[in-house]
Amino acid sequence: MIRIYYPKDHYIKKHRGELFPLLKAFIKGTSFTDLDRIAMYGVTEKDYQFVDNIAQSDIAILTMSWNYYQRTKQLFLAEDFIKEAEKFHKKVFTHTTGDFGVTIPYFKYCIVLRPNGYVSKLPSNHVGIPIFIEDPLKNNKFETKPLFETNIDTPLIGFCGQTNASLLNALKEIGRVCARNLKFYLKLSINSPQKIMSSSYFRGQTLKIIKKSSLLNNNFIERKKYRAGVRTSEERAKTTQDFYENIYNAMYTVCVRGGGNFSVRLYETLAMGRIPIFVNTDCLMPLSHVTNWKNHLVWVEENELNTLPEKIVEFHRKYSFREKELRMKQNRLLWEKKLSFDGYFKTLFESNKE
Repeated sequence: MIRIYYPKDHYIKKHRGELFPLLKAFIKGTSFTDLDRIAMYGVTEKDYQFVDNIAQSDIAILTMSWNYYQRTKQLFLAEDFIKEAEKFHKKVFTHTTGDFGVTIPYFKYCIVLRPNGYVSKLPSNHVGIPIFIEDPLKNNKFETKPLFETNIDTPLIGFCGQTNASLLNALKEIGRVCARNLKFYLKLSINSPQKIMSSSYFRGQTLKIIKKSSLLNNNFIERKKYRAGVRTSEERAKTTQDFYENIYNAMYTVCVRGGGNFSVRLYETLAMGRIPIFVNTDCLMPLSHVTNWKNHLVWVEENELNTLPEKIVEFHRKYSFREKELRMKQNRLLWEKKLSFDGYFKTLFESNKE
């Protein structure tokens, strides 16, 4: 059991969205039971012990996000807590919210969790956190289908989502990025500056390279709007089913960054037990100190994009069907053990205990 200390008086209910992710499973109303916690988050109160004295803890957690302390002009609360933890040689875990993250000063005993950012520009104490998703295999429709009965020389690549190869749309997106960056430099925004690019155009160009290649087959569902602009819960359920069906029916799925420098689809593909085709745009990968990511993905650097079809085929032909089947099972296991809500925090804390 991991013993955790956090400053309870920092919690503000109306800003619950800024609460440290793990604490969301435990700061609940009195009617919320441990069975509810297991069903919703996959964790139990037996996994963690929350102590009232920092000296008795294994780790410390900063209750709210760094965004919150910065936006509410209460950085002194965060900094004072980190300095107090340092006296006891306790690591403090904090996090950022949103697509872009915020600038955080370096503290020796502070570990910053973030899904975004550019790894080459980040301090060493910034570590990746996955986007937590519901387990898509709770839907028995996927579990009862056969995996793949045959192997084929020409791999099938899947993708279902928003993309736009329009130059006009790209210019609009680039304009929005420039405007956000300018607000940061003028100290009108706390959001960290981003690479000047159109993410939807970049995604569209990636798919275009695959579609033009005679080496690959594709099953692409390209949409101009997020979730095809659905409005009702029934439509939302249908697009969710279409999305996961698309991943399930192809051995490989294209995973490229969105507005922020991370891919939610990466975790969805791993959870489905499939192989992501991951275009690395200087991404911060979760648990990279205990995970060899290149063993799980078709990894392509951004500047190698034109060689994408050849890299996919090279991977596909290098391994037998049984070896790829094993890789897919290992990917599902990676998500369960290290990238699910329960698995991530257990792995993170155990690997950072003194």
